[in-house]
Amino acid sequence: MRLIIPVAGRGTRLRPHTLLHPKPLLNVAGKPIIAHILDGLPMEYVEDIVLIINPDGERIKRFVEEYSGKETHAVVQEEPLGLGHAIYTAERWLYGDVLIILGDTIVEADIEEHIKEKRDFLGVKEVKDPRRFGVAVLDREGKIYELEEKPEHPKSRFVLVGLYYITEAEKLKEALETIIRQDIRTRGEYQLTDALGKLLEGGWRPEPLFIDGWYDCGKIDALLETNRILLSKEVRTYDFPTALIIPPVYIGKNVSIEYAIVGPYVTINDNAVIENAILRNTIVNEGAYIENFILDGSLIGMNATIQGTPRRLNIADYSELVMEGGRSE
Repeated sequence: MRLIIPVAGRGTRLRPHTLLHPKPLLNVAGKPIIAHILDGLPMEYVEDIVLIINPDGERIKRFVEEYSGKETHAVVQEEPLGLGHAIYTAERWLYGDVLIILGDTIVEADIEEHIKEKRDFLGVKEVKDPRRFGVAVLDREGKIYELEEKPEHPKSRFVLVGLYYITEAEKLKEALETIIRQDIRTRGEYQLTDALGKLLEGGWRPEPLFIDGWYDCGKIDALLETNRILLSKEVRTYDFPTALIIPPVYIGKNVSIEYAIVGPYVTINDNAVIENAILRNTIVNEGAYIENFILDGSLIGMNATIQGTPRRLNIADYSELVMEGGRSE
């Protein structure tokens, strides 16, 4: 099986953090987003990986290849023309069975049985308001027979979560060629949903794979919410003599914490320094220095320096912020 991961998005809703780091490499609950994605898949069935990247995405390829140990190819999507166009840039690898998963969404699902038995599926989850998503409509046998892209009046509450398994990818390639050749666009872009709709018109009937967990990493608030959920799944204990650690938290290597209250729902990555501070619901990236601060609902970039008294920040890598009462060294 081939694993295809589109990661060409620029992550504009996560700026300034994505100005220096690709979105899939942003840290949540102690490791990059894309590491969580790979850890949730049955990688023993994966023969190789294809990444669809933007022209600045080579770092993602290096990380994925090293982390997964799988042969990894990268294809550049030069223009952001939609998810369908992104997948079509990998046309030379669209054969046999492929698993496609989006590179900014963490899903939890038991997919091994479907892959072992080569049963086509689309990952779906029931939501209250499906109008912002691609919607899957099921027939009486429980198979998917129709897809709608962000419908105003949805026929179903089952939405696509960005997980697709297709055993005859050659047919997907043909469908993508059709929508691009005929310039079939939805909201100005070539959508994967439209190509899958072509397959459904030809009699393809994938099963819905009902997703247990679906965690968004596309915006700051969503990333912090995902951090909270993932931290809650594994409660760790830490001992810092002059600090109160309130789980769930993740604390990396070579972290110094003195006279501080940390938690709940805090991730502190390697080599960070926390002094005389209170942190909750916050992600602190590698090498950051925080002193005399109360932080809640914040995302602090790598090697940032913060001193003072604000409560909520979104500050990028290598930034320095010194408020009245802080000291600069």
